[in-house]
Parts: sequence; structure tokens; C-alpha cells
Amino acid sequence: MTQPTATLQHTTVLLEEAVDALAIEGERANGIYVDGTFGRGGHSRRILERLGPKGRLIAFDKDPQAIATAQTIADSRFEIVHDSFATLGESLSARGVKDVAGVLLDLGISSPQVDDAARGFSFRQDGPLDMRMDTTRGMSAAEWLATEDEQTIGKVIKDYGEERFAFQIAKAIVARRAVEPISRTRQLAEIVAHAVKTREKGKDPATRTFQAIRIYINQELEELEVVLAAALQELGPQGRLAVISFHSLEDRIVKRFLASKASAPQPDRRLPIRAVDLPKPELKLIARVKPSDAEVAANPRARSAIMRVAERLRAGGAS
Repeated sequence: MTQPTATLQHTTVLLEEAVDALAIEGERANGIYVDGTFGRGGHSRRILERLGPKGRLIAFDKDPQAIATAQTIADSRFEIVHDSFATLGESLSARGVKDVAGVLLDLGISSPQVDDAARGFSFRQDGPLDMRMDTTRGMSAAEWLATEDEQTIGKVIKDYGEERFAFQIAKAIVARRAVEPISRTRQLAEIVAHAVKTREKGKDPATRTFQAIRIYINQELEELEVVLAAALQELGPQGRLAVISFHSLEDRIVKRFLASKASAPQPDRRLPIRAVDLPKPELKLIARVKPSDAEVAANPRARSAIMRVAERLRAGGAS
């Protein structure tokens, strides 16, 4: 039986470390901050505790259940936006906001989303094969699997799930849908289990396929690239960017973006460019943080988390 959504709990990963990374202190306590992934509000509530009376927090989330939770926060300094964090730039512009003091992105999915069988994110419980972060719009995983061609399904599972048996799985999916609609999580998990020839120790064979389809359906990696660029543009001098990722595809994008902005592009040495005119780095790398052993013991889902923190440099590259 599906557990009622209201009873599902979420433990915020790197709660103190992430909020500490935003350096909400002194004059910065009255700045404007962005929580790009409200979730169930763990980070947002802690940020509000540290904000000064003139501070402001703008949070984003696509999940209607997260929005409902956010609307219970009675604080005039807080605003929730029901949209993807990929709209960060235009949403802040519409509010006349610029030079924000900090942006926090906690990527991935929350425990209530995973544990609620009705959302279709997990292969551990049977439920409708949905997987949408925002259940009010877009195509569900079941609809996508019913209409996409075998080659594309295989490519998505390979690219977003890093699954060795991606094309065997895609072939099995197409064969099964010719017999019956694939509309339940358990159906998909069983199809994958039969197609995957060897299994990683301690990992369900459906793990990579479910991850891949979820990432693709929600355009998670594309939206991450958009929000990183937008956050850089919106951060004021010494503004902090903290990003928590949970798998290698996300972390690779974050790592490369931060590294590219923390080093100045090298111009052609043959060009007559003065030193003062050389391009300057836009970010300074601050930290790479992983959960403590104690946090992982208390919350095993934190095990794969990595937080990367950077600071916006002033014009001219000086911090």
C-alpha cells in the first residue's frame, strides 16, 4: 500500500555546511539569496534563520508538493516561485533583483519524491510510471516509452544512466510495449532485470535505467547548465555559489563550469594585447565538501553527495 505523501520525511543533506558556504553574516545577512531547489525547505528555513531583517530569500521548485510546503512559511522575507531554476535569470529580472549574495542548488530528487510510489521515481515500489518533477506539465515516463523509437531510448539510457546494456534494455522495452502498455514502475524494473546480464554488487539492475529516464524526462542536465550560467550573471561581487550534486553526470558539469570560470581564457600570444586588457577569471574556487561519516551513517542517501563552492570575483578579477 502506498504511504500517504504527508507522512513522507526528507533529511536535508549537508544542511549546515551548505548554509555556512553562503557566508550569511555581517552586512551579507541583509542580502538577497536564492534557493534553486526548495524541496521540503530544509536549506531555506536555515537560511531564513540567518538572514537579517532586510534580507530576502527567493526559492524555486517545480514540484507542486514542494510548493504546497513552501506556502506554509509565513515570513515576509521569503518568496517561492513555482518553476524550474532554469528560469532564475528571467525570474530575478522580473522582480528587479540583481547582485544576489548567494545561490544554493541542491540537485537530484528528495526522499518524499522517491518514497511516494505514486510519483513513479522508484523501482522499489509499484506505482504509475510518471517520474515528472512537475506533475502539472510535460510528458510522463510511460508516455515517452510508449512513443519513442528504440534507438533513442537506448541512447538516453546509455548517456544519462551510463548503462552498459542500454540497447538490450531498449530492445526489450520496445518488444514488451508491442504486447502491453508499460505503465507501471514494476513492469519496467522487471524488463530491465531480464535484459541486464550482470549486476553490480549491492545495486539493483534497474537503478541506472530509472536514473536515466528521470534525468531525461525532467531535462535535468540541460537545466543545470542553464542555471549555472544564470547564477554567475546574477551574483554580485563576493557572492557565493554552492552546488550539491549526487551523481557523476551532475558533478562533472558543475566541476567543469566552475573550473572554466575560475581560470582566465588564454589569448593568442601572437596578438598585441596589454596585460591590463587580458581576460580575468570570474570565480574563485572555495571548497569541495562531502558528508561526514556520521551524516552518511544517519542518512545513507547522502553517501554520493558532493558540494562545490565558488565565489564571484570583483570586476578585474580581484576578490
